[in-house]
Amino acid sequence: MSYNKQLLESHTKQPLLSLARESIIYGLLHHQPATVKLDRYPKTLQQRGASFVTLEKQGMLRGCIGTLEAYRPLAIDVAENAFAAAFRDPRFTPVQADEINDLQIHISLLTPPEPLPAKDQAELLHRLQPGIDGIILHEGNHRATFLPSVWESLPEPHQFITQLKLKAGLPADYWSETLHFERYQTIGIKAPFTQ
Repeated sequence: MSYNKQLLESHTKQPLLSLARESIIYGLLHHQPATVKLDRYPKTLQQRGASFVTLEKQGMLRGCIGTLEAYRPLAIDVAENAFAAAFRDPRFTPVQADEINDLQIHISLLTPPEPLPAKDQAELLHRLQPGIDGIILHEGNHRATFLPSVWESLPEPHQFITQLKLKAGLPADYWSETLHFERYQTIGIKAPFTQ
């Protein structure tokens, strides 16, 4: 799906943020994601889309879950990922009610991934667009991604790729002919939970 950035920002920013907030609040009360009634949302959100929902607390990561491929309506994807980021990220304990006011929500809407061929790491590093590209690494059963926002903490391409390999469970200096990458971009929506 190809998103029109202006359309999303002007017509669906608030509905997406509200959807993420409502899904988390519903999860606190019922321990499951809310059912999304698609007909209540703009057509753009009824189309298939892929998203990541990131929660931060006082500037620190508090949960992040998403999908890399568009296989369900965007509204449902955001609601499910918001619930999962709050309650199912295995790196963190589930969000508690007394944390809600300290949370910030960041929704990333993903463009479809495109192949990023490279014969070696030098070519890969040269082709990267720091601050713009999200990268997916594939190698056998190993798979990992970094959203474009990760460039803020890993601004050097070599460091970015090294950490991505480590995240995928591969050695930092790993390279093979079967290692391949895809790139995507995101449209970001960010706001305090209580706004």
